[in-house]
Amino acid sequence: MRDTFVQILKDKPETSFNSDSSHNNEGQNGAVKDVSKNGWNNNHLSQIDSGMVKNSTTNYRGRSSETSASDPSGARGMRNSMEGSGPKANHAVELKKRMGLFSGIALIVGTMIGSGIFVSPSGLLVRTGSVGISFIIWMACGILSLLGALSYAELGTMNTSSGAEWAYFMDAFGSAPAFIFSWVSTLVLKPSQMAIICLSFAQYAVEAFVSECDPPSVVVKMVALLAIVCILFVNCYSVNLGMAVQNVFATAKMIAVLIVICGGAWKLFQGNTQHLSNAFENPSPSVGVIATAFYTGLWAYDGWNNLNYVTEEIQNPSKNLPRSIMIAIPLVTLCYALINISYLAAMSPDEMIGSEAVAVTFGNRILGMFAWIMPLSVTISTFGSANGTLFAAGRLCFAASREGHLLDILSYVHVRRLTPAPGLIFHSLIAGAMVLYGTIDSLIDFFSFTAWIFYGGSMLALIVMRYTKPNYPRPYKVPIIIPILVLVISIYLVIAPIIDKPQIEYLYTILFILCGLVLYLPFVRWRMHPGFMNKVTIFFQMLFEVVPTNHMAMFD
Repeated sequence: MRDTFVQILKDKPETSFNSDSSHNNEGQNGAVKDVSKNGWNNNHLSQIDSGMVKNSTTNYRGRSSETSASDPSGARGMRNSMEGSGPKANHAVELKKRMGLFSGIALIVGTMIGSGIFVSPSGLLVRTGSVGISFIIWMACGILSLLGALSYAELGTMNTSSGAEWAYFMDAFGSAPAFIFSWVSTLVLKPSQMAIICLSFAQYAVEAFVSECDPPSVVVKMVALLAIVCILFVNCYSVNLGMAVQNVFATAKMIAVLIVICGGAWKLFQGNTQHLSNAFENPSPSVGVIATAFYTGLWAYDGWNNLNYVTEEIQNPSKNLPRSIMIAIPLVTLCYALINISYLAAMSPDEMIGSEAVAVTFGNRILGMFAWIMPLSVTISTFGSANGTLFAAGRLCFAASREGHLLDILSYVHVRRLTPAPGLIFHSLIAGAMVLYGTIDSLIDFFSFTAWIFYGGSMLALIVMRYTKPNYPRPYKVPIIIPILVLVISIYLVIAPIIDKPQIEYLYTILFILCGLVLYLPFVRWRMHPGFMNKVTIFFQMLFEVVPTNHMAMFD
């Protein structure tokens, strides 16, 4: 078995082993033990911290001195530029710091501007019944997202390990809350987010070829599954390729946004302001309805925290993380405000409510023979958003599994491409199942309710660590009133819909979250691991050519 494993993984004729490795790999369920003649070290020989090689001043889980790594380029050609050069002899297998300021902004913008702004405007009007209140909620969602992201900037510069909420819960509350988050997020939140986006992508893509009737649901689901497979391939093949796709699609969707804004400005210039007058003439909605309307709006803004999932791969995160947030989220908020005004300049509120594809209807009204640009723009936008979502989701699996909170194989990376392929594949499989059995509207409400439980938990973590770790280095520090305000709003968003209109789905969600504790005690706290997991892990290591990041690289 050992010889077979080495022969399958090695990429060059000669293999270089670390002669100092002498410890067994005891901390992981199903990890490969003693693969080389001296064994792999799971503790301190490789000196890994946050996916980078430790120096003498490095602390636990991601709190390391920052080093910049430039993107590979030059003489090695396009193939190495996309794949990366892989680990060098006696170096650790690691996630490289390849994301600069522009890539950080592109990840946030590219993930936030997805299907939401093309689906949610009509949903907000239905729930609020008022143009004015729906516009206020759009702006309030943007401000709330910015405040939450600024709080995450402090958390992300305190702890630069990947995993976002999972890492912050570990620091503030300990292992059990962090496991519950990884349990819910890995099995529900991130896959459902990707499923919604890919279903929206497929809906718009198929509508371009079906004009006389609604697109068949089977075709829509098949196209959504195909999109998941394509995005999975991109992100498994190369981190550089995944970032390049994100940058290109983020730029393309900003061009599409400008087309909508310019079309709306032209309509306003012609005097089409009748739908913007008397914006508050309808009765105000109830408190619970406002909360569910926030769910619809916040879905369009979701992705504001995705950069925190990949902090191990950001160059100079103490500066580039807050800068990316401060540029990207106000930009998206401004775009959403102008897009909503543009929609109302071309369509009445009733027409928006009656349209299943608001952006397409807008294009038919404004662009004439070039109306096909809008479905194309939406498909580009949603594909880029799905790419960013999977890019971030794979890092959550990677970080949580590295601490033994999920299957060990999910924390492994490819020996040459240095991508967390098992985590990416796992998320894609669950998202594919949700595509087959879910609908967009049901998934959005379920996602938003669950997500804001943990967003509020992150605000509480920041407040708690202000008192439990007052002297801890904080390269960026947010005013304490901001996380307190976001925490209060999070509590409102979770409780108000339950009080206003109780539904059995909310109870199912809470029970699912609590089920995490049932699994935490035996498999994490007491470390009860089935014996067959060793063989399962070895099989998938051989299949995917992956190794743990806290082991010495075996090959040149």
